[in-house]
Amino acid sequence: MALHWSGGLAVAVVAALAVSALFPAGAAGHPPLPGPLVPQFYEHTCPQMQALVGAIVAKEHAKDPRMAASLLRLHFHDCFVQGCDASVLLDADGSGRFTTEKRSNPNRDSLRGYEVIDEIKAALEHACPHTVSCADIAAVAARDSTVLTGGPGWEVPLGRRDSLTASLSGSNNLIPAPNDTLPTITAKFRNQGLDVVDLVALSGAHTIGDSRCVSFRQRLYSQNKDGRPDPTLNPAYAAKLRGRCPRSGGDQILFALDPATQFRFDNQYYKNILAMNGLLSSDEVLLTQSHETMELVKSYAASNELFFDHFAKSMVKMGNISPLTGHNGEIRKNCRRVNHF
Repeated sequence: MALHWSGGLAVAVVAALAVSALFPAGAAGHPPLPGPLVPQFYEHTCPQMQALVGAIVAKEHAKDPRMAASLLRLHFHDCFVQGCDASVLLDADGSGRFTTEKRSNPNRDSLRGYEVIDEIKAALEHACPHTVSCADIAAVAARDSTVLTGGPGWEVPLGRRDSLTASLSGSNNLIPAPNDTLPTITAKFRNQGLDVVDLVALSGAHTIGDSRCVSFRQRLYSQNKDGRPDPTLNPAYAAKLRGRCPRSGGDQILFALDPATQFRFDNQYYKNILAMNGLLSSDEVLLTQSHETMELVKSYAASNELFFDHFAKSMVKMGNISPLTGHNGEIRKNCRRVNHF
């Protein structure tokens, strides 16, 4: 079936095709069979899947440089709740069977990229009807977002199916929070089958993107509820942040997680942490609360190559969290709602 590109999409497809050439889609069993995810899943049923995803991600990234970080975060927040099953994309359905994860504390007023997933899904439903899952779209979009900002690429194992439910409580309780202690963050990663290397490597996604004032305000004014700023935050950096993040109000004001290279995926994030310039408490504790995580921070700060290698491997590992396969779940026609009750 011929695909008709808009002018902007035609330009973006060049970068996307380069990515998809490195990481081709592959053979799909049809009907689907239970088993591990494989990069070749769509080779016969939708061979253009990865090129099409990449083209739209590139187009949207060109319009909004923040979108790459948003799509990467969307995949992360999906996988930590019920596994990588696109539950985070479901709107409230009015049936009372579940409450949308979009209203959870980690996601409300901050998670973005839903419309990009919608656009990709609509294009894929036109090209390969009822074939590609929303969960797989999110996984490939996260990889392409990383590559577009200068980060590593990897083959994305495919064959996930979409959930029939969402979990508001899971979203509230399972996703690491910016003010969690390191033992709490470690436990949340371990709960997903991820280890300390995965934790520190995946935290490096904060090399791109933004955070809201409300997520780190306590570090500026009363970290330990004693009226004093966080002693592990560079005082000069703290003073600069206070200029735009007031003691009250301004909750939604955005700050770059890595102001040095805000839109470039690199290891500057770890160099910032070593300089006590980590924006979030959950960033800086990687240096201050564990010798093991501190050594990883130092290693990644010293070697961009090592960081990229570990990040790519950890993204594949995270993408394999509890996928629905075979005849479990469904292939949604619209990522925002289940096909039928």
